[in-house]
Amino acid sequence: MSGPQCCSNPPTLNPASGAGHVEKLGGLDTYVSGLSDSKLAVFLISDAFDKIAVAGFYVVVPDFFFGDPYAPEAGKPVLTWLEGHGTAPAPGRICPPHGDSALVRPHGSVSSKTLPLPLEAAVYAPNTPHSAASSVMRVDCILPLTSSSPSTSSLLSTTAAASVSGQGQFIFEDKGVEDARPVIEALKSKGISAIGAVGFCWGAKVVVQLAKREVIQAAVLCHPSLVTVDDIKGVEIPIAVLGAEIDQMSPPSLLKQFEEVITANSEVDGYVKIFPKVEHGWTVRYDVGDEAAVKPAEEAHQNMLEWFAKYVK
Repeated sequence: MSGPQCCSNPPTLNPASGAGHVEKLGGLDTYVSGLSDSKLAVFLISDAFDKIAVAGFYVVVPDFFFGDPYAPEAGKPVLTWLEGHGTAPAPGRICPPHGDSALVRPHGSVSSKTLPLPLEAAVYAPNTPHSAASSVMRVDCILPLTSSSPSTSSLLSTTAAASVSGQGQFIFEDKGVEDARPVIEALKSKGISAIGAVGFCWGAKVVVQLAKREVIQAAVLCHPSLVTVDDIKGVEIPIAVLGAEIDQMSPPSLLKQFEEVITANSEVDGYVKIFPKVEHGWTVRYDVGDEAAVKPAEEAHQNMLEWFAKYVK
């Protein structure tokens, strides 16, 4: 969740709890649905339904919240909850020339700001050894790294680095991507040969990062949050963006910028579709008794299935 619209239209829950089951996958409790011997998988981040499984895909929905979903009635401030569950950068590692490594993370006050960030924009993680913290003198700047950088070519998703006293480096990546990596590896170990991923809301940020390194074969973003134009520019696989006309996180003006980028890239197939008169979350958070809400949701589900049928094979 990334804004108030995420909580404004709670979903209708399936009294049967779905057709699948929960199992450990890549160290995460994961809702699994579909044929276990399928070679084609669809990775949902983070809402679920079984329609994709019925189409013949092996569907997995990892619990990226580790059993602690946000509950407004619990009284916990949403910003406090997001520190441990959002798609903010995961703890990075400062590697000084000698001694232990120091774990750091961006300070919450600058989580939405653009690089470069000053040192005061980072705070030490609680498990940072004192010896490591004292050995780090300064961070000159934070610079984006590309896949051509030899020391980071194996890293997945968005990475950044900073010079530490001119000799070390500070690396961080999206927490959601960090959690997704072992799940993807687990799927491959099961014999899965092609993976499609769909991200809802904040999950779209994770999916678009995976789509930059060809870790998956096709991507669908539904009412995306936190996704930037630069994210879309980095996509290397077929991508479909399904957006809402009424969306504070990805308004039509931003979706049209996504469309311009996708249309200009002749090497990657993709499209943007803006659904009229629907709000953020309409694909999974709707009243099944409201025909006006069901119709656009089912249309989006069908678009998603068609995209995966075309590219996940």
